[in-house]
Amino acid sequence: MAPPMAILIPYYMMFSLLRLTDTHISLIIVYSVLNLPFVVWMMRGYFKEIHHELEDAARIDGCDRLGTFFRVSLPLTAPGLVATSIFCLILSWNEFLFALVLSGNVTKTAPVALYNFISFHEVIWGALFAAGSLVTLPVLIFALLVQRNLVRGLTLGAVK
Repeated sequence: MAPPMAILIPYYMMFSLLRLTDTHISLIIVYSVLNLPFVVWMMRGYFKEIHHELEDAARIDGCDRLGTFFRVSLPLTAPGLVATSIFCLILSWNEFLFALVLSGNVTKTAPVALYNFISFHEVIWGALFAAGSLVTLPVLIFALLVQRNLVRGLTLGAVK
């Protein structure tokens, strides 16, 4: 719940000491850590909605805990997983601050690459618009592909 600016300097110092700046692993770690509380918060509600009788029935039928999770719990929370994955994808795809500080020439993300079209002397509007459209396209296609599950996942439990 801390503002990103408050944790940016410690992350930069930690990754500098580990010599992980300008690497993909640093961005993967940061985005995972930033999205993890949101994922836990969203998915907790979906897993609480699963009736324990279903899991008990699977256990009686011979499933172990892992089998029960993969065969019963995970399919029942699929709409929640889709909704949560869309939000996490959009949050990570559009994140600018950590990508600007932790990435370099090798690991430049799309928002940081778009920033290169803006300088003190001019803004290259045509190229910026074209690149912005291309950056928006993958998230838009992903959202359209999973739109049915997104609506169902967001409204699950709204009406009893």
